[in-house]
Amino acid sequence: MAEIRIELIEKRFGQKTILPPLTLTVHDGEFFVLVGPSGCGKSTLLSLLAGLDQPTAGRILFDGTDVTDLEPRERDVALVFQSYALYPHMTVRENMAFPLSVVPRAKRLERQRIEEEVQRVAGFLGLSALLDRRPRELSGGQRQRVALGRALIRKPRLFLLDEPLSNLDAQLRASMRAELLRLHKELKVTTIYVTHDQTEAMTLGDRLAALNQGRIQQIGRPHDIYAAPANLFVAGFMGYPPMNLLSARLRNDSIQAGPLHLTRPLDAPTVNQEQTVTVGLRPEDIVVGPANGSGDKGRGFGIVRLTEPSGPTLWVTVELNDRNNEAFTIIGTAQAGFVPKIGDPVAAVVRHANIHLFDTETGMRLDAA
Repeated sequence: MAEIRIELIEKRFGQKTILPPLTLTVHDGEFFVLVGPSGCGKSTLLSLLAGLDQPTAGRILFDGTDVTDLEPRERDVALVFQSYALYPHMTVRENMAFPLSVVPRAKRLERQRIEEEVQRVAGFLGLSALLDRRPRELSGGQRQRVALGRALIRKPRLFLLDEPLSNLDAQLRASMRAELLRLHKELKVTTIYVTHDQTEAMTLGDRLAALNQGRIQQIGRPHDIYAAPANLFVAGFMGYPPMNLLSARLRNDSIQAGPLHLTRPLDAPTVNQEQTVTVGLRPEDIVVGPANGSGDKGRGFGIVRLTEPSGPTLWVTVELNDRNNEAFTIIGTAQAGFVPKIGDPVAAVVRHANIHLFDTETGMRLDAA
C-alpha cells in the first residue's frame, strides 16, 4: 500500500494542455475515484501514475519518494485497462501467472509457488474452474476477472483501474462493482479508479474527485459532493437524472425561478437584491402530481413531455410555462400511485429544504455566511 501525492503535475502535447497544474493526495489504502466526462484527462493522469507517460512538469510521490522519473516496472503498480488485454494464446492460468514469470530471475518465485498464488487469486475471484480455458472461451465478466487477477497476483502497492467495467452489460457491471468493493476490503491496496459513470463513482469511492477539462472541480466523499456540489458543473454532472438548473432572482423572502415561486431557505446566502442566481433542484425533490390545487409557493403547472420508469421511481419531464409564455423544462418524480401520460396537465411541487444556489457568472456555489 502507498500514499500517493501528485504535486503540480502538468501534461501538454505540443501547444495543447491536457492537464493544467494539478495537485492531489490519495491516502494509504483508499479507494479513490476520478470521475468526469470523456476527454477531461482522467486516463492521461492514470498513465502518468503508471509511468507509461512522462509529465511536462511537476512530480509524483509514493510514500514521500519521488517516482516521477522511474520506469513502470520500478513503481510496483498494477494497471487494468478498459479492454481486457489478455494474451489470446494463453490459458487463464498462464495469463494470471505471467506477471510472476517475467520478473528478474533473482526475484522469481519457484514454479510450485507461482501455481499456489494462481490458485489463491483464482479462488477468491471465482475462476478456479476456468484455469485451463483460453480467453475466447470466457464471457465478458470472466475475462474482466482474469484481467483483475493478473494485476492483483503481483500484490502491487498501487492498483490503477481505467474504466474496467465499461464493456460489460448493466447487470454484470453491478455485480462486478460489488466484487471490486469486496476485493478492496480484503486486500486494502491503494486503488485509483477512473470512470465517466457517476453511478460507479458514487457507489465505489471512499472519496472522489470530479474533473472537467483537466481541472479538479471538487474532492470529497460521494454523499457530500452529491448533497453540496461546489459548482454548476458538479451539480449537473453528479446524479441521474441531472439536477434541474433554473435562472432565478432572490428577493427578501422568496426566489423567483421562472414560473416557480419558492420560499427562500433560512440559510440562504446574503446577496444583492434582485441579483440573478442559478437555482439547483434535484429531481427527487420535485414531486409531480395531478394538476389541482392553487398556485402557492413551490407549485408550478405544466404539461408532461416525457416519462421514464426506473424501477420503483417514475421520472417525469414537465414543461412549465410562466406568465411570459416562456417554457421551462424540469424533471421530477411522480407521486406514489400517480402515472401520468405524455401531454397530461400536472402540478410540480418543490420540497423547499433542498434548494441549491449558484452564482450565475462564476458557476460557484453560494453558501450561507
